[in-house]
Amino acid sequence: MQIRPRLEAVIEDMLDGHIMLDEALEEFEKLYIQKAFTRNKKRISHTADALGIHRNTISKRVNSYRAQERKHSTNGNHRASHKTH
Repeated sequence: MQIRPRLEAVIEDMLDGHIMLDEALEEFEKLYIQKAFTRNKKRISHTADALGIHRNTISKRVNSYRAQERKHSTNGNHRASHKTH
């Protein structure tokens, strides 16, 4: 699989969409870790081995992503309940 051409196409889209580098890197890392975590049946140690990073790093990141998702879902529900018609 040649990854470079695929990445170049994604980068072109992101540049056209005015996505900043820090946002792009953060989103890439988050999605990469989440996909590896799911692929490894949500096993921290297996995911860490697959990505070549320490299991504590995976654990911290996964917990952070979960907290962000809870925050976003709570905010979404809160806003919906105060909507006026």
